[in-house]
Amino acid sequence: MIERRPFVQKILKNRQSNLRVVSGLGTSTWDLMSGGDDKANFGFIGAMGQAIPFALGLAMAQPDLRILLFTGDGDTLMSLGSIATVANHPVTNLTIVVMDNESYVETGSQPTATAGKTDLEIVAKGSGISNSYTIKNEKDYDRLIKTIYEEEGPSLVVAKCQAKATPLVFPHSFDGSVSINRFMSTLKS
Repeated sequence: MIERRPFVQKILKNRQSNLRVVSGLGTSTWDLMSGGDDKANFGFIGAMGQAIPFALGLAMAQPDLRILLFTGDGDTLMSLGSIATVANHPVTNLTIVVMDNESYVETGSQPTATAGKTDLEIVAKGSGISNSYTIKNEKDYDRLIKTIYEEEGPSLVVAKCQAKATPLVFPHSFDGSVSINRFMSTLKS
């Protein structure tokens, strides 16, 4: 199982200038922010289930940038239909990494559907995202980096992670308008 925070930090360590990173609600945002403050990152604070649609719109509007989304299994399950929407609006520059810890860690570690029979890789492939796969340890890091920067998307990667609470690392602002305007300053008009 992957220890999510060091994994996210490792992915971002040598990021290319054309990468914009979005994170889903909660732990995914804390993980992203733990890698350091960067205007080219946007973390959701209060919109569970909206990270995939946001990242899709961003990828469609910014085809010359690579878009990486870190989100959780709970956030993904909240808007499961968004995976089918991504498949039907094919963008070549979008990689979705679902940090799947099989639980809602922030609300008491209740199990998500992925702790049972739901397999998000199969959901993605069945929806039409052919470049979907699951990683279970950090030896798959190089494959993920290739997916992010070189492969045509859309791609969905399920990263099986440890289910443990980590310290909160807050974004530079909890004000949504401040955060989005800051992020938008890094985009091409």
